[in-house]
Amino acid sequence: MDRNSGQKRAVHYLYPPVEPFDQRQMDVGDGHTVYYEQSGNPDGLPVVVVHGGPGGGSSPAMRRYFDPKVYRIILFDQRGCGRSRPHASTDANTTWHLIADMERIRAALGIDEWIVFGGSWGATLSLLYAQTHPERAVCLVLRGVFLMTQSELDWFYGGGAGHFWPETWKRFSDLIPESERGDMIQAYHRRLFCGDHATEVKYAQAWASWENALASVYSNGAGGEPPAEYARAFSRLENHYFLNKGFLAQDGHILANMDRIQDIPGYIVQGRYDMICPPRAAYALSERWKRSRLRMIRNAGHALSEPGISAELVRIMDDLAQV
Repeated sequence: MDRNSGQKRAVHYLYPPVEPFDQRQMDVGDGHTVYYEQSGNPDGLPVVVVHGGPGGGSSPAMRRYFDPKVYRIILFDQRGCGRSRPHASTDANTTWHLIADMERIRAALGIDEWIVFGGSWGATLSLLYAQTHPERAVCLVLRGVFLMTQSELDWFYGGGAGHFWPETWKRFSDLIPESERGDMIQAYHRRLFCGDHATEVKYAQAWASWENALASVYSNGAGGEPPAEYARAFSRLENHYFLNKGFLAQDGHILANMDRIQDIPGYIVQGRYDMICPPRAAYALSERWKRSRLRMIRNAGHALSEPGISAELVRIMDDLAQV
C-alpha cells in the first residue's frame, strides 16, 4: 500500500456520503444472487466491507469510513439478506458459501488482494476468509470481535447479558415457554422456521430487538420494532448460523487456526462495554495474533456507530492510506 491521501486530518470524522459507480447482482449458484457495489476511486486501494449479522446487510453509511479519493470501496450483501436474493433464505447458506462468494466477487473485479474490513459477525467472516485465502488479505480491520464460540453464544442467549439487562431479557425470554428456555436458540428456531409468516415475523422482531437494545453503550434497553421483512431475514439467518455453530469443524476454530494469518497485519477495535461481543474474545484474538494491534475504546459498546469506535476506524483507514 503506497498511495497517499494528502494531508492527514487532525480530527477523524466520517467521510461525506458517496454514491456507487458500479452496482451488480452476481449469480453465485444454488439459486442465489448476491448484490455487490463499488464506490470511491476505481483505481484506489481496494477494501471489502463485510457486514454483520449474519443477515444484517450492508448500508450506504458503511462507505463513509474510507477516503473516497483513496479507496476503492466494495460492499456486498451476504446470501439471503439486503439486496441479495432469495430474501431470508437459508438454503445453501453457510460460512463456506459466503467465503466462496467473496472470492467470486474479488475475481470478477480483477483484484489480486484487498483490505478486509468487518465487524461483529463480519469480523468472524473476515477472519475465516483470511484463514482460507491468506494470500488475498493484505490487512484486516476488525470491530466488535465475535469468534463464533459456544461461550459467546451462551453469554448472549443463555442469560449472561441478561444479568445486566434483566428487564430486556425478560421481554425476549417471556415469549418462550419456561420448559424451552434452556436452549433459546433452538426455541426461537422452531418459531422462526414454523412456516407461518406472521409468527415468523413476530419472533424475528423479538430476536432482532433483543440484539438492537444492547448494541450501544448509551442504550436505554428499548430495542424498538425492526421492520418486518428486515427482521425476518436478519433473525432467520442469524439463528440458522448460530444453531449450526457457524458451520465450523470445532469450537474455537478461529483461534486454533491463527497460524494461517500470522503474516497478515491487523487492527482490532473493541468497545470496552460491548454487551453483545464482550472484550474477552478481542483480547484472546490479539494474544494469538502477533501482527495485530488492539484498540480498546472506553465508553463504547458494540455498534459500528458508537462515536469512539467510528473515530478509531476512520483513523486507522486514514493511517493505512498514508503507507
